[in-house]
Amino acid sequence: MDRIVIYGGKKLRGEIIVSGSKNSALPILFATLLTDDPVTITNVPSLADIDTTVAFLNFIGKKTVKKENTVKTYSSYKYKYVAPYDLVRKMRASILIMGPLLARLKRVEVSLPGGCAIGARPLDIHLDAFKKLGAEISIESGYVKTSAKNGLKGAAISFRFPSVGATENILLTAVLAKGKTIIANAACEPEIEDLANVLNKMGAKITGAGTKNIEIEGVDKLHGFTHEVIPDRIEAATYIIAAAITKGGIILKKVIPQHLKSVNDKLKKCGL
Repeated sequence: MDRIVIYGGKKLRGEIIVSGSKNSALPILFATLLTDDPVTITNVPSLADIDTTVAFLNFIGKKTVKKENTVKTYSSYKYKYVAPYDLVRKMRASILIMGPLLARLKRVEVSLPGGCAIGARPLDIHLDAFKKLGAEISIESGYVKTSAKNGLKGAAISFRFPSVGATENILLTAVLAKGKTIIANAACEPEIEDLANVLNKMGAKITGAGTKNIEIEGVDKLHGFTHEVIPDRIEAATYIIAAAITKGGIILKKVIPQHLKSVNDKLKKCGL
């Protein structure tokens, strides 16, 4: 698409069903690599990043099918442990392949990722945490090579800032590590809670998701699940603001009001 042309001056009115959250669906899709049991995920948004992830999972060896807003995964083939540049470059969230494959295969090689146009997001916070769990890491020929020949062990991890991606990646790894992992200064976003809820449905033992401190007690095996992805709070807030600036009025359906509290509080102060 070369451009978007907007003819303004119209009040926005009507009812809108908010889509599922992409930022929640992506890590949940990668979580399916942690089990060989069937999985059903509903309320998955229809976006290019979702299609890329489905293709990525099929390439790695997880039979994955998307039909409308539902994704199902089935028994796995032998997983590949190398994620090539042609796949990783399409989407920044591809880095979340590292946690599940490291947990399952004890080795993973991932091309340095691309796909992000909003500035540098360093991977060192992910890699430092993997090291604390017992992984050895090297960067060779544009690939991050990670292995844990002696297995993964729980550890105390403190992030220098509350990275959403790193919190998700360590959750996806530590659930199958031996012993307890504590993440300090963890990200608190609703998407973190949604991922933790999914992992707990799979048999993980996670407490504290949604707070600055998360505890994970490692388990030996995880099983399948059925889950509905939370609604997209960014999409919902965008519609609310669009209605406000056009002096319109809309009804949003399928939202979680608590996820919009900070936006709504500010807009109320503006007179909305």
